[in-house]
Amino acid sequence: MLLSVVILCVALVIFVLKYVFGSSGPNPFEKDTREPVKKMVHDRKEKNKVLKQGFLASKVPENLDAVIIGSGIGGLGLAVLMAKVGKKVLVLEQHDRSGGCCHTFTEKGFEFDVGIHYIGDLLEHKPFRCMLDNMTNGQLQWEPLDNPYDQVVLGPPENRRRYPIYSGRTRFAEELKKCFPGEEKAIDDYVKLCKKVGRGIWLLAMLKICPAPLAKFLVYTGLAKRLSYFFKMASRTLTEVVNELTENEDLRAVFTYIYGTYGNMPKDTSFSMHSLLVTHYLNGAWYPKGGASEIAYHMIPIIEKAGGAVLVRAPVNRILFNDANEAYGVSVMKGQDEIHIRAPMVISNAGIFNTYEKLLPKELQAMPAIQQQLSMMKNGEGGLSIFLGLEGTKEDLGLKADNYWIFTENNFDELTEKYLNGNREESAKSVPLLFVASPSAKDSTWEERSPGKSTLSLVSFAKYEWFEEWKDDKVNNRAPEYKELKQMFIDSILEVLMDIFPKITRDKIEYIDAGTPITNTHYIGAPKGEIYGADHGIARFSPELNATVRPQTPLKNLYLTGQDVFLCGFAGALAGALTCGSVILNRNLHLDAISLAKQMKYNKSKDD
Repeated sequence: MLLSVVILCVALVIFVLKYVFGSSGPNPFEKDTREPVKKMVHDRKEKNKVLKQGFLASKVPENLDAVIIGSGIGGLGLAVLMAKVGKKVLVLEQHDRSGGCCHTFTEKGFEFDVGIHYIGDLLEHKPFRCMLDNMTNGQLQWEPLDNPYDQVVLGPPENRRRYPIYSGRTRFAEELKKCFPGEEKAIDDYVKLCKKVGRGIWLLAMLKICPAPLAKFLVYTGLAKRLSYFFKMASRTLTEVVNELTENEDLRAVFTYIYGTYGNMPKDTSFSMHSLLVTHYLNGAWYPKGGASEIAYHMIPIIEKAGGAVLVRAPVNRILFNDANEAYGVSVMKGQDEIHIRAPMVISNAGIFNTYEKLLPKELQAMPAIQQQLSMMKNGEGGLSIFLGLEGTKEDLGLKADNYWIFTENNFDELTEKYLNGNREESAKSVPLLFVASPSAKDSTWEERSPGKSTLSLVSFAKYEWFEEWKDDKVNNRAPEYKELKQMFIDSILEVLMDIFPKITRDKIEYIDAGTPITNTHYIGAPKGEIYGADHGIARFSPELNATVRPQTPLKNLYLTGQDVFLCGFAGALAGALTCGSVILNRNLHLDAISLAKQMKYNKSKDD
């Protein structure tokens, strides 16, 4: 008996070592591919030649290695990784421009980002930065936000409290202690716990990369929770953990304020998910120089150089399967015609619900393995965005390269639950959470491109059901009742904004509009208007789910990438691309990115 246990343990160690450290396939990070930075292109028409290449059957490359559905960072990032090892990939985007939530749009001379507000963990020697540098051949530049990078604002005007959030491994805690004397232990324990939990994320990636039998063994023996503190803490809510650390209501709020970056109120949030966001920004926050569209603009040429293409206005209406239920391509609607595109591999960045519920034949949707995955996930909360174009420079308007998180009070769970469960007209009058950022203030090229103008992006949440009755209206000509409801949200949010930023007055507003959950459905294909993909509640972080929802789907030659495979946001979707790439290329790309960073750091130290 003892001998059997020893043999089993040895076999397990061998398997783990193989799939954590094994590297048999081609390596997209084999060498540093950065080039000298070229002059930035500001001309919109020139950039659109890259970002807005419309679909035509004649533009589809021959002898494709893969088709990717969706040009968000999970799709584009994976296409770049495959192109780096010589794979010819076609990326298809239903919108009229590439980039997914990394795209920008222009109205009345104002350029707005739709999803990139700030990115963390971009110090030059860090793996995430080194990976992005190489995935854009060193052309994508980043600008640091101010420090403090976030401002947490709590309470009504007559009792408003402001807490600055600083970056820096030690400064984050030091500054909080200045705001909350007597809470030093709670703050130290919180930071220590976030770091400890965050370090365990490696096993989430491994459960998705290693063979399914090994993943199930790690889950059902309980080893996953023993090996990773991330999974050990995953079932504990953010509210539960924070309430054990301190009795101070404002400090509890400051510990949890960033829940808006993944979309679940603290009582429904896994502390493990939250810990990743806290550690992600500990070293600072950055914004892409030249705006969010720079990301796709510098990735697409790499895909094209390998013989691939990124084509827009290319709505995939179904995935094609042979009699053996193996994916062999996709069908794209061009007007009333279906155009079939063949490839030995189909990869979806359209999200698990779109992929399984809209793109599969009915008989394959009904497969038990597909239904099992769908039953483990649910749609995330709908997003609400307001875009302001303003007359005046950042100095004129009191705008900085930072973000504001504005809350009506510190009892986040109660306020958010009341808002989301309330009557839509009443909820529109009192939005409890508001994120405010100025893309123009964060970008040093803005004044040159748009002198004397500024922009604001405001983000909150809203129920898809509040707007669902108008989902089939024409996007630019929805019913008057829809516009009235939008205006109610805009008016109440503007009142809060102008109170916090007194230099912003109505006469300074040259453009304003709101994007609701049904707007998100139209432009980014979000089934329920969600901005973070599938829900990131407690269930999302169980070892069982992460060993089940993996890049390889139950259907041969069909893979998933992006947010729903890993985690939400830019970094999470890109990690989904790395995870999917690891499976396709048969090597651990997460480890390869770390090795590249070590090599780049070593080379820099030699040069210095």
